[in-house]
Amino acid sequence: MWEVDTIEPLKHVYHELFIQELAEKLAQESTLFNAGEFQRLVLQEDWPQLELKERMRRITESMHACLPEDYEQAIDVLCQVAPHFTGLSALVFPDYVEMYGLKHWDISIKALAFFTPFSTSEFAVRPFLIQHQDKMLAQMLVWSQDQNNHIRRLASEGCRPRLPWGLSVPSLKKDPSVTLPILENLKSDSAKYVQKSVANHLNDLSTIQPDLMKQTVKNWYGTNKHTNWIVKHASRTLLKKGDPDIMALFGYGDDPSIQVIDLKVAKDSICIGEKMTFHFILQADKPLKLRVEYAIDYVKARGTRNQKVFKITEFETDSALHREFVRSQSFQNMTTRKHYKGTHTLTIIVNGIPKASVDFEVGAANEKTRH
Repeated sequence: MWEVDTIEPLKHVYHELFIQELAEKLAQESTLFNAGEFQRLVLQEDWPQLELKERMRRITESMHACLPEDYEQAIDVLCQVAPHFTGLSALVFPDYVEMYGLKHWDISIKALAFFTPFSTSEFAVRPFLIQHQDKMLAQMLVWSQDQNNHIRRLASEGCRPRLPWGLSVPSLKKDPSVTLPILENLKSDSAKYVQKSVANHLNDLSTIQPDLMKQTVKNWYGTNKHTNWIVKHASRTLLKKGDPDIMALFGYGDDPSIQVIDLKVAKDSICIGEKMTFHFILQADKPLKLRVEYAIDYVKARGTRNQKVFKITEFETDSALHREFVRSQSFQNMTTRKHYKGTHTLTIIVNGIPKASVDFEVGAANEKTRH
């Protein structure tokens, strides 16, 4: 969606220089805008403690306090300023519509479409869906046929049932089928930006109504190369679960000749912070289409275990197969995963079927791995 520095906290996209530049641009477009007062309202004493969304909302509210009271006049100013900003920081413009535009439908809809190429209006459309779902979905159906790929993406992304960071729309989770006409218009879209959104939308469906999702991708698969890519990417969650219907759709069968032999871990015991290296041989006595994965049953904080599946490769053989694989998995603690001591299990999965498993121990980090 946008490129940001993953080392710096995301909230730092709203820094003091950005606030100053935004104030200057707004003041250039509106003689009523008080740039000094705007900066004072934004950069209050608590500013350093505010997180990303809190900073965005503070900026939005401060713009509202300093822009013309008339909503249409304020939007006119923002439309002149928005093209000077892109990426995550430019979310303040659709956020203004989200906060103050629900009672101004025509103006707001045009503004959301205008702002989305500079960042995205996917979050700002959510309150409109909650208050006027049928009307908003009808508008998104129109957007799905727009010449601009950013606006077409907005049609799909904005009504995702489980949009990350987005306001929940319970009715879409209850009946996600209402968004299918929008996706139908986009299933052959040539823009990868749009394709990824449609695939993510369908992947949301796979966790809410998997039967609906599976029927949709079965109907779509084979239409053209763009649709096939969407279907494959949309099926990633069900592929990792080894769903038989999805496996069959892509030709991954459970042939009895498929064998995993000689599965070994390099060390029976490792420490948190080290790598676990493993080896196995995959055999088959006939040409097959193969999807090879490994799963690790991770020990959690309370001693329970949770399995995580990782893809190794997928390929098609034209003869019998005897291939050796060597892979490593880091047990370095990360923000997204913390490791705990205990017995873990490594499993090799081929075409959704567990073929071989081995246990290994994970111990406390030693002095060497801590640094």
